[in-house]
Amino acid sequence: MSLVDKQVFINELRDQLSSEFTLTMLEKITVAVENQFSYYQLERRQDVSGQEDFEDILSMYLDTKRIEGRSEKTLIRYRYIINRFRNTDSTPIRNMTVYNLRQYLANEKRRGISDNTLRGEREIFRSFFGWANREGLLQNNPAGNLNAIKCKKEVKLPYSDVDIERLKEACTTARDKALITFLLSTGCRISEVCDLNRKDIDFRNLECTVLGKGNKERIVYIDSIAAMQLQNYLNGRHDNDEALFIGKGTQRLNPGGVRKRLNEIGERAGVENVHPHRFRRTLATNLINHGMPIQEVAAILGHEKIDTTMTYVYVDRQNVKISYKKYS
Repeated sequence: MSLVDKQVFINELRDQLSSEFTLTMLEKITVAVENQFSYYQLERRQDVSGQEDFEDILSMYLDTKRIEGRSEKTLIRYRYIINRFRNTDSTPIRNMTVYNLRQYLANEKRRGISDNTLRGEREIFRSFFGWANREGLLQNNPAGNLNAIKCKKEVKLPYSDVDIERLKEACTTARDKALITFLLSTGCRISEVCDLNRKDIDFRNLECTVLGKGNKERIVYIDSIAAMQLQNYLNGRHDNDEALFIGKGTQRLNPGGVRKRLNEIGERAGVENVHPHRFRRTLATNLINHGMPIQEVAAILGHEKIDTTMTYVYVDRQNVKISYKKYS
């Protein structure tokens, strides 16, 4: 019996007996059963293609990541990418090599998939197969030699001061103006903004608590302008919904609704490429330009790695030239 079959069998045995025995007795039973496996050569029925192995390992992997705190949205993406690969390659998972993965990524590239997307898929494969190998479910790690994918580094500009003023002037509702100033002031992710409730805002201390990636809480700060716009918006509402931002019918505003609204405001303002993440880049750039240490900027944005924060910061060449003349 393979390591995967054995692990699945033990897990199912634990589930079936958990209500009948104490944890101590259950552990003794499963250990005894595991020891008996060494005396028999068993095979699971109806396991021809290795599809059952793949599904079992994937389920165990997702359960592990769920325990580690990955969001359900992230787990859905993991499952989608891994199953997408599986649907193009019927090789049993125990027989897979790096060439299976390379062929899949090469086909994706021929289909026109961007290098950034391929890099993300590669990281998922490395995480999944690496975990299975470390857990002893696979003897080899087919993603171990899957080399990094180089991506073209594009300069992503933050909003200029003129852009921001145009966006504010293009707002037709108190909610939209509050939303734009809040995004610019806090640098929150779109999902974080949509999940916020009224009670999360501390107007006295000009701060709020957000729940970021990995269910990690952090404090972000609100400037006086954003606080004023937000207070005006809330004072004009006549509902009892706990959501900080609502859409039509007093329903909590969702990410799709935010993107749509920002696109409409951008068109009226004559500002191109208006999207929520650009506000994060703008805040990061402004804070760095005003002298805030990169570590503190990372804390505000909710980044674990400073390298991630650096990708958000636009370095103005004119500022570099001025600094060079100052220190040279």
